[in-house]
Amino acid sequence: MINLEKIRKEKPIQDLLKFSIINIDKPSGPTSFTVSQFVKNTLNISQTGHFGTLDPIVTGVLPVALGRACRLNDYFIHRNKEYVGIMRLHKEVDEKILKSTIKKFIGKITQLPPVRSRVKRQLREREVLSFEILEKEGKDVLFKTEVQAGTYIRKLCDDIGKEPEIGGAHMLELRRTKAGIFSEEDIVNLYDFESAVNEYKKGNEDPLRKILVPAEIISQILPVIQIKSSKQLLTGKPLMKNDIKHISEEKFALFDKDRFIGVYRKVNEGDIIARPEFIFN
Repeated sequence: MINLEKIRKEKPIQDLLKFSIINIDKPSGPTSFTVSQFVKNTLNISQTGHFGTLDPIVTGVLPVALGRACRLNDYFIHRNKEYVGIMRLHKEVDEKILKSTIKKFIGKITQLPPVRSRVKRQLREREVLSFEILEKEGKDVLFKTEVQAGTYIRKLCDDIGKEPEIGGAHMLELRRTKAGIFSEEDIVNLYDFESAVNEYKKGNEDPLRKILVPAEIISQILPVIQIKSSKQLLTGKPLMKNDIKHISEEKFALFDKDRFIGVYRKVNEGDIIARPEFIFN
């Protein structure tokens, strides 16, 4: 088990700033890119990147990677997301009818991305794991949903509304409460983030250190394999049979105790048993 708290407390903060994630509470208004750039400029670092775009009006969980942690995007971004939102119906609908209609959208669905989306507009299959009505007041429906990454909640509300018995619906408000392993429990708003950076600039690094999530948290996404001798591997050397006797995982994070070496994929190339996809050096 990788000791993330130990890494957070003991790693030099300059090293943390080169390989960490900040779980930002995105406000309504700015784009996800704008928030990421704000983090970059405030910290005065060379690179940031966010794990999963939120529409400008949508609030909530927006993990922002710092430095080399940006290279881990693909391992974090393709994870289920959870949202809480308000769907406005265009006419009064009995709650039993609404719940019955929503059941049609649980499981595999087909979506056409919105016109303004950055992805190619073609039908895509996505999965809705749950869609729960928390409260209904008149035409406004407070809901909670868990979906596969890449599912458009605005489009989901619209498609529910297009069912004959519903008579129209649209998304009124939306907040992301979870993105993979990141949730509201350890979120930080932009004001508190900026205050922590100001304290850091004054010589007090504690507030900033508390909100930096070591990118070694990749150990909660991928299986972890430990290795004792790691120096040669930091040059990008593949894993050989004499390095590790057996590997069952197709993709894994390689560590030397709490030190992250890289992400590897299993191969069958004679004495070579795994090749690196990302090396932290």
